[in-house]
Formats: sequence, structure tokens, C-alpha cells
Amino acid sequence: MNDAHSPEAAGTARSGGIARIVAASLIGTTIEWYDFFLYGSAAALVFNTLFFPSSDPLVGTLIAFITYAIGFAARPLGGMVFGHYGDKIGRKKLLVVSLLMMGGATFAMGLLPTYGAIGLGAPVLLTLLRLVQGFALGGEWGGAVLLVSEHGGDKHRGFWAAWPQSGAPGGNLLATGVLAVLAAVQSDEAFRSWGWRIPFLLSGVLVMIGLWIRLSVSESPVFLDAQEKAEARAARGVAQKPPVVELFRRGRRGVLGAIGVRFGENISYYVLTSFLLVYVTTHLDLPKSTALDAVLIASALHFVAIPLWGALSDRIGRRPVTLIGSAGMAVWAFVFFGLVDSKSFAVITVAVTVGLLLHGAMYGPQAAFISEMFDTKVRYSGASMGSQLASIVAGALAPIIAVELLKDYGSATPVAVYLSAAALVTAITVAVLKETRGRDLSDGGPQAPSQAATGATLPSEAAH
Repeated sequence: MNDAHSPEAAGTARSGGIARIVAASLIGTTIEWYDFFLYGSAAALVFNTLFFPSSDPLVGTLIAFITYAIGFAARPLGGMVFGHYGDKIGRKKLLVVSLLMMGGATFAMGLLPTYGAIGLGAPVLLTLLRLVQGFALGGEWGGAVLLVSEHGGDKHRGFWAAWPQSGAPGGNLLATGVLAVLAAVQSDEAFRSWGWRIPFLLSGVLVMIGLWIRLSVSESPVFLDAQEKAEARAARGVAQKPPVVELFRRGRRGVLGAIGVRFGENISYYVLTSFLLVYVTTHLDLPKSTALDAVLIASALHFVAIPLWGALSDRIGRRPVTLIGSAGMAVWAFVFFGLVDSKSFAVITVAVTVGLLLHGAMYGPQAAFISEMFDTKVRYSGASMGSQLASIVAGALAPIIAVELLKDYGSATPVAVYLSAAALVTAITVAVLKETRGRDLSDGGPQAPSQAATGATLPSEAAH
């Protein structure tokens, strides 16, 4: 059993098996992020009038984004629950559950009556379904990146683990693409009346495809090996603490590190995508297609760039690549809004594209970086809790804070300051973290040669 789970055995199957694992994780995360981002786009475009009517468009949008943030609030709880069971019974089973929950909630949103039909019941139901979305996504990220990280070898983990990360722009690309097509072929009246429901109902078809693919992959060999050792310890009467308890007893530094790594990345993404839709349509008075098409083009390049940044982190380390992205974003924040204010579609597209490429430098190495901070027995819990706690203080509040700043000051300059400061938080965090590239993710694995060169600590040391 141990031989089957060894790095050497994994390496012999990696050329074919890892590609299938990556495909399953990528397709699943793309579908789940499609569902999650679809709400954000709809909140900026139609939910403010259909579910949260107000005489002031920015006030209605602000309320819509508050319910958008509620989905983030459920993500740490989802991360805790999915992380606990993912560390106990496996990564694959929990990924199937998360996909079904997310897809079911999104499909149900497409069937909801609006405020005009049932009054307050409409936003209440919408908010409840948003909570289900957030809970499911809280468990999705950790499981998807760990399934790939623990199947892939130490040498190329950054590249392989970055592919599930591409599910975020992939889902945004899919959601924005569907909305852009509908905006092009429908009148605004038709889109507000019934057209907005189409992309939500499409989720049902996408989930069936993702479910079929996810059921076909194998469980993480690193997890199976750790589970076998845990069963052996239990048979000898050794007490086993719950993963979450063990995490907060010995892995707090890893959780804090994950939060810091995610902070600037998370805020920058939602400002560059969700808030941009609001800024272009309400402040610059441009058609919504201008922002949608710009994000669509930029997301396509973003999708490709993320694994390339992950591959670069395999060569020069997780820290240097993340610092390139965070330091670059701290500067680009001010350039970005200056270019968007030109009102030129081509210039806006360049602004978003460069912004998302810098975001990719933070996001690409992130899956491997965070995975390498924790031991196997708490890795799902640690990765999920760290990333999802960051989503509350960063991504959940980013559109709300940005809209409020725009509403109060009538200018994008305060938003640029906010974005730049967030990127600097990540840069400072990464500067004080130790390099993790090349770590053996198996329990008790030896220190890799690349670790000795970088002076990195073992996973158990990083978690303490």
C-alpha cells in the first residue's frame, strides 16, 4: 500500500493520471465559479432592480452586493465543514457534494419570482440560495486544489495545482460570455424580463457534466496513505483529535499566512471584474456590454496566464512570483482607473487585461503555496479555512467598499488607494513567509533538495 502511494509510484502514473485529475478539478471549479460569479454579474446588472428596487441605482446596487457578500460569509463555515470531512473521509467525496449543492442553488435562482411578483419573499429566497452557494464554494476550493496538489509531484506542483485556479477566470469567462451573448441578442427589456434566467438554468446541464467527470477520478494517494496510518494508530488505541481542533492548536500560523496571501489577490479580482461593471455603467454611463466584453477578453488571457505563473513558481519559488503580482498591482491600481476613465473600449480592455495578468501572478502559485503550508491530516481544513476567512475580509467586502467609496467621493481615486493598500498587505505577508517550493506533501516526507537551497521549513514546522 505504501509503495503504491510513494512519490516514486505516483511519478510513474503522473503523465496520464495527473492530466485526468487536473481536467476533473478544472471543469468542476469552472462550473462552480460560473455559478458564483453569475450572481455577482447579475447583482451589478439586473438584481438591483428586480429584487432590490430603489430610486437611487447605486443604493439598489449596494444592497444587491450586500447579499452578494452574504455568500462569502457562508464560505468559512463551508470550509470548516467540508475541510473536517475532507480530512476524515477524502477529497473526492466532498467535491461531488459541493458541486451538487452549488449547481442546485444556482438552478433554483433561475426559477425565482421577482420582487414585483411576491414582494419581500423574493430577496429573502435569493439570499438563502446565495448562502447555499457560499457554503458549497467554501469547500470546493480546498478540495479541488488539494486533489491535484497531492496527485502531482513536488517538482511541478505549482504548474499542475494552478490549473484548478484557472477555474475562476474560466467560470467568469463562461458567465460573462453567456451574459454578453444575451446582451447582444436581446433588448434590455427582454433581458430584465426573462433573459437573465437563462444562464442560471444552464447550470443544471453543466453540473451533470461536471458530476460525471468528477466521479471518474481516483482519491488522493497522499490522503489514502495518511488515512491508512491514522487507522493503524487508532487500532493501537491512539486518540485522534478532529482536524479542525488540531488545525487551531498547531496550524494557526499557516491559516494566518494563507489569509495574507489571499488578501490582495481577492480584493483585486473583485474590483477588476464585479466593481468594474458598476463603475462603467453607472459612473461613466457606458453600455454594460463595454465592461462585459472587456472582462471577457481579459479573462481568456487570464485563464492561460495562471498556470504559466504557477510553472514559473516551480522554477524560482512561490514567494518571488507572488511578489511580482502584489507589487505590480499596488502600482497598477492607479493606472487602471485612469485608463478606464478614457471611455475607450480598447483602452479599458488593456487596463483589465494587465490587471488580471498581475492578479494571475498572485493567484497562480497560490494553490501550491497554501497546500504546502499544512500537514496532510489538516491540509483540507487549513487550506479551506485560510482561504475562506480571507474571502470575508477581502472579496466579500471589496465590491461594497468600492461602491461606497464611489458613492461618497464621486471618484475612483479612493478605490485605487484601497486596491493598492490591499496588494501591499499581500506583498508584506509574502515577504515574511518562508519559501515552500519543493516540499514533500506526504506525512513525514523527507526535505526536498530545493528546500535546502531556499531554507524552507517542513510542513509540520510551517503549521506550528
